[in-house]
Parts: sequence; structure tokens; C-alpha cells
Amino acid sequence: MVWKSRGGACFLLLQLLVLVQVHGQGGVKFQNWAKTYGSSPELYFQPTSVEEIREILDMARQRHKRVKVVGGGHSPSDIACTDDFMIQMGKMNRVLKVDKEKQQVTVEGGIFLSDLNVELNKHGLALANLGAVSEVAAAGVIGTGTHNTGIKHGILPTQVVALTLLTASGEMLECSESVNADIFQAARLHLGCLGVVLTVTFQCVPQFHLHEVAFPSTLNEVLDHLGDHLKRSQYFRFLWFPHSENVSVIYQDPTNKAGPAGSMREGLWLWDYAVGYYLLEFLLWISTFVPSLVCWINRFFFWLLFSSRVENIAISYKIFNYECRFKQHVQDWAIPIEKTKEALLELKGALENNPKMVAHYPVEVRFARGDDIWLSPCFQRDSCYMNIIMYRPYGKNVPRLNYWLTYEGIMKKHGGRPHWAKAHSCTRKDFEKMYPAFPKFCYVREKLDPTGMFLNSYLEKVFY
Repeated sequence: MVWKSRGGACFLLLQLLVLVQVHGQGGVKFQNWAKTYGSSPELYFQPTSVEEIREILDMARQRHKRVKVVGGGHSPSDIACTDDFMIQMGKMNRVLKVDKEKQQVTVEGGIFLSDLNVELNKHGLALANLGAVSEVAAAGVIGTGTHNTGIKHGILPTQVVALTLLTASGEMLECSESVNADIFQAARLHLGCLGVVLTVTFQCVPQFHLHEVAFPSTLNEVLDHLGDHLKRSQYFRFLWFPHSENVSVIYQDPTNKAGPAGSMREGLWLWDYAVGYYLLEFLLWISTFVPSLVCWINRFFFWLLFSSRVENIAISYKIFNYECRFKQHVQDWAIPIEKTKEALLELKGALENNPKMVAHYPVEVRFARGDDIWLSPCFQRDSCYMNIIMYRPYGKNVPRLNYWLTYEGIMKKHGGRPHWAKAHSCTRKDFEKMYPAFPKFCYVREKLDPTGMFLNSYLEKVFY
């Protein structure tokens, strides 16, 4: 295997001629958005150039330190944690090139998708699909396999057509389907363990609006007619309210209609916050003392907020994104799409058979097209993502172990693969069974980072 580097001699000369002074900050405490995981890196860096990052890596090699790169810190796991060196990419956030003819955009890895969405909109472009949150870095969303929904659409890394990687040795690699193809297949979902992703080139589409329709249904109706729902809406998902039959079906489809001047969501802001946030958080806190209240809370809030048909039209990214208000613990596994009904009914049955095991709403069910990315949960199969959640009212942890283990057991039974950004209990033995291309990824990782500079405790469980 031959890997091509860009201008190796020139960069070596640049290293010899230019001495960049980079300083790390001590005493920084890192926490993820949900405040469920954190660490205290020895040094915390916010580089502004490739030369500064290269110097940080040189320093790490000399001191035998590990390095983790972070963006928005939204991953609800310890995948970004380290006690050694942490690189926060927020100052490397430029749009480098917009190619309107190819409908492609090249950006620095630290740019937040929230900023990229606005910039693309100015050029009449958009990303074809987005996750629920856009306060996340471009390099991070591809690194963990962020997804949304839509059986005609893949996970976000499928929109990547090229990227630039800085390896542990300081070598810069250009990667695409035609250059360093094997590294490209690995780096499109890189787990932060191959190097520092400097730039990403996304394939875009023309700017578009979405018409969102949400309406009530039942679990049996949705599961019995799942194929029809998938055909009716390009971005179909549904929310199941555990301990009940209640479901909220959500269709999102491109439209030529213009939306209202103010978003429907904006118009309902007061109601959503007064009831959908403050009241809900208080009742969930009460339920930590009386767990049986959760069944009533799920039914009550479905009736209050989800029992009517609601429509909205807006620019695509404003429909794709929604506010995650609560700190939370989550799990999210992808199973073969044909297992959707069987797995969800099994989870429902487990809750019914164990009255002491409670589950917050919703269980969010989404869909994604199969792909050929080595560590994609959708590798070589169309998939159903089944996301469970337990909120942390006022920061209080709610017992969830039995629910978590029951869910994981059902997901494994049906051939599931966990979302990389979210906490799970899988080890290398599990991943070797789940991913046919896992040995290929390991080979590339060991070649690019033979000393394990970019590993941490989360990744050690994956690879050792």
C-alpha cells in the first residue's frame, strides 16, 4: 500500500525555517455538553494554524503524551476525554472554498455546522442531511458517524468527498476516493484515532426548504405500515412514548412553498418552554422519588404536546435542527431495517414485564441508507437507528442500568451496532463480529499511529 503525501519536502523545509511558538493552557476542565463525562487535560491548546498543530504533536512525541482533538463536545460519552494534551479546533473554522459548479464546499475541520449552514445558504447551497444539533465541528460529526433520518440518505460521512489528515508523524495526507483511498475509507469515520482532520470537503445540494408535518398515531399502526411511511416521506422518523401505544409520526419533505415569516417553532416558544421544559423537568425530578409517575408523565405529555397535527415550513437546516434542552444519558444503535418491528416490540414487552424498569420519552426511531464506510453502523445494510434516553432533571442522575442492559441485549440479538459517539459496553471482540472491515481499519490506524498517540481509555476498549 502506497500513501501519497502532499509536498513532503516543502513541509519539511517549512519546519526547519519556521519556528512556531505554541502554548498550552493548564488547569482546564473539559466536560461534554450533557456533563456526563469530563477530564482534566495536562495542556489545552487552541491552535490557529497547521504549523501550530504540528508543533503540538512534536511536543507530544517528545514527552510521550497522548493527544485528543475536540470540537463542540456534544458526544455523550468519553470518546473525547484525555488527561494529556487536548486540541480544541474552534479557531480553525474557515470556509476555504465554495465550488458552485460541483456544488462542493471545503472547510477547516473546526468549523461548526451551524456556521457552515449559514455560509452555504448565502451561496444557494445546503447539506442534504443534518443531525439534530449543529453546534458541532465538521471533523467531529464525520468522526463519530453522525446521522439523521431518510432511507434515501446515508449518515453524514457519506457526504464527504475529500479530507486532509495530519498524522502523528506530522505528515499531511490528502485523501479521497482516488488518492489514499484506503485511508479515505477509514477517515470518513475516523473516531479521532487516525490523526488531526484539517479540512473536509462536503458534497452539497441546491438550497431547499422543508415541509414538516407531525401527527399522532399508534405503535402498531406505524410498525404494520412501516414500508408505506418510508415511501411517503423522504425524511421519515417517529417518536414512541414508552409505557403506552402513543407515537408521533414526523414527515419532512422538500417543498417549493414559502414558509411563514416566523417559524412555527418560534411562535410556540413560550408554550414549549413553560410546559415542554420547565414543567417536564420538575415532574421528572419528582419521578426520581416515585418512579411509577414516569408512565403517567409520558402519556400526559403526549396528550399535551403531540396529540395534534402540526405543520411547519422553513429552510432545511432550521427543520433538521432542534434544541436539545435537557442534559441526558442516551444510547443509539443501528439494526438491520427489517428487524425494526421485532426489536421495538421486544423492548416494549420488556418494559411491560418489568414494572420497576421505567423509560423516559421518547424512543426516537430513524432510518439511514447502507454505505461502504468501514466503521459505519450502516455498513452494507439499510438500517434503523433506535435511540433511547434518560433525562437528568436538575442534573440528577436517574437509575437506568436495567433499562440500558435490556436495550443493549435486544440490539445485540438483532445484529445491532452502537453509535460511536454514545456510551456503550462493547469491546474489540464485539466490533470484530459487527464490522467485516474492522481489521482493515485497525491496519490503517496502526500504520498511521503506531505508538497510539491519538488513543484514550474509550478507544483502548475498542482496539485492545
